[in-house]
Amino acid sequence: MNFRQLEAFRTVMTTGSTVRAAELMQISQPAVSRLISELEAGTGFSLFDRIRGRLVPTPEGQMFFREVDASFRGMDHLRSAAASIRDYGSGSLKVASLAALGVDLVPNAINTFLLAHPRTKITLQVLASTNVRNLVVDGQFDVGLAADEVDLSGLDSQIFGNFPAVCAMPRNHPLAFTQVIRPLDLQGHPLIGLAPEDRARRRIDTVLRAEGVEPDYIVETPSSSTICALALAGVGLGFVNPLTVQGFVERGLILKPFEPRVDFRCYLLFRPDAQKARLVRSFVAVLLEQRNRASYGSAAH
Repeated sequence: MNFRQLEAFRTVMTTGSTVRAAELMQISQPAVSRLISELEAGTGFSLFDRIRGRLVPTPEGQMFFREVDASFRGMDHLRSAAASIRDYGSGSLKVASLAALGVDLVPNAINTFLLAHPRTKITLQVLASTNVRNLVVDGQFDVGLAADEVDLSGLDSQIFGNFPAVCAMPRNHPLAFTQVIRPLDLQGHPLIGLAPEDRARRRIDTVLRAEGVEPDYIVETPSSSTICALALAGVGLGFVNPLTVQGFVERGLILKPFEPRVDFRCYLLFRPDAQKARLVRSFVAVLLEQRNRASYGSAAH
């Protein structure tokens, strides 16, 4: 049996007529009859009884039709899936992001992306960078955004951006009127710090100690957003990724540039076992556009 024979059988069953089937298949009525006869020879049983010039499905023909029809529906699904892949990538996208970018930049990128790809289903999880890395390397997520402390082995990665650390503090902080914060300015001031394993935290500590300032961390947290909240509450001064400050400045958080520059470095992570689908490439392009619009900028170098 072949596809053309099965198509003729299914068309006759759905239309009830070899004449109508011939019209739909754009072949002659005798050609339809011949295809049916060939299919019967191939299956080893009669598909139709010929009664007064009409084809009446046999019980075996009806049973066989259910299987054939299910197969054709499967083919229709495959055609639809192919169209979805052609037009919209896989039709779904799973993104994992560290909190610093998951607060504002990634949601804005998703909104922009969906304007161009409204049928795409997106999953977003905001997690610690290590968890982001694990989800991508295990193949559960398509795109990850993580800080540079993650292990990049077993991944396809590219630098996403370097974001200059800024000092976040409450309005009544003694340094609130200082235009640019430098290491010696922080001598004797309690600090809110990122987790010790955070590489941006390590770079900050190195700069402070190079100037003879021993950082006095009274609170530690893995999230720049939490540092913003703590600083706004009056706990102290902290170094934060500038992309996490939206909503806090409007509530009174004071931000000051810090010199010398210390960067928060972020990476894009991809599964190493597959080429990037068009959907992934399109989303990454939107992420990069959003990065370039972000406040304080982002120099990917």
